[in-house]
Amino acid sequence: MSEQQETAAVTGLEPTTALSVEEVLSVTHWNEHLFSFKISRPASFRFRSGEFVMIGLPGEGGKKPLLRAYSIASPAWAEELEFLSIKVEDGPLTSRLQKIQPGDQMYLGRKPTGTLVTDALLPGKRLFMLGTGTGLAPWMSLARDPDVYEYFEQVVIVHCVRRVSDLAYREDLEGRLAEDPLVSEEAAQQLRYVPTVTREEFHTSGRIGALIESGRLFEGLDGEAKLDPATDRIMLCGSMDMIRDLSADLEKMGFVEGSNAKPGDFVIERAFVG
Repeated sequence: MSEQQETAAVTGLEPTTALSVEEVLSVTHWNEHLFSFKISRPASFRFRSGEFVMIGLPGEGGKKPLLRAYSIASPAWAEELEFLSIKVEDGPLTSRLQKIQPGDQMYLGRKPTGTLVTDALLPGKRLFMLGTGTGLAPWMSLARDPDVYEYFEQVVIVHCVRRVSDLAYREDLEGRLAEDPLVSEEAAQQLRYVPTVTREEFHTSGRIGALIESGRLFEGLDGEAKLDPATDRIMLCGSMDMIRDLSADLEKMGFVEGSNAKPGDFVIERAFVG
C-alpha cells in the first residue's frame, strides 16, 4: 500500500467566517518534487486572474488550521480552483498537502488578493511574465484570461527551473493553450512560451537574467531585443533572489514598480517576498 493510500482522508471540516471548506477534485503529480491540484470553487468566490489566496488543512491535534498563501493557477472564469505546489518532506503544510486525494476536503480563504494583476500595470505592447519554479502558477491564470490578450499585443511566459521534469504544464504551453475554450485563437497568435533549465541539458538553458542580457529572450518577438519601459510590462514571481536581482535591474533601466493603488511598469508579489 502506498504512502498516499495509508494517509487518512481529510473530511468533516467546518467552515469559519474566514474560511470555506472545499472538496479536492483532482491531483496531478508532475514529479517527486512538484504537484498540482484542483478544488471546488464556491459560487460567491471572486478573484482577478493572477491573485493568491490562503489555503490549508486542519492543524494536527485539534490546533488551528495550517494555512499558506498560494497563487491561483486557474483563470478568473474557471469553475474550479487550481494550485501548483512543491513537495517538502518536512514542510508543516506541504508534507501533508502532497498526500491529498480526490474527495478530501481542505480550507480556502474567502479573500483573494495580490499585485500580479493587469490592473497594477500601465498599458503596454508586450507583457513578460518571468517566473521560477511554482512562480509559474499566476502565469497559468493570466495566460488563460481573454482580457490579457486585449491589453497586450504579445504575451511572453518565461519559466526557469532546475530540471526538465519541473516544467509543469509544458505541453499545454508549448501548444499555446490549443485546448483552451476561451483563448486558443488569441494564444496561437500572441503567446510565446520560453522554458529554460539550469541543471540539465535542454534546448534553452540559463537563468532569466542571462536570457535578457544575451538577447535570447527576444528571439522571434516583435520589437527591440531588449526591455523598454515605454512598451514593455513585466511581472515577476518565484525565488526571492530572482525577484530581488531582476527588480534592481529593471529599476536601473527606468522601469517603475506598480501596485493596485498606482499602476506601473512592473510588478512583484510582495506577499511572498517579505
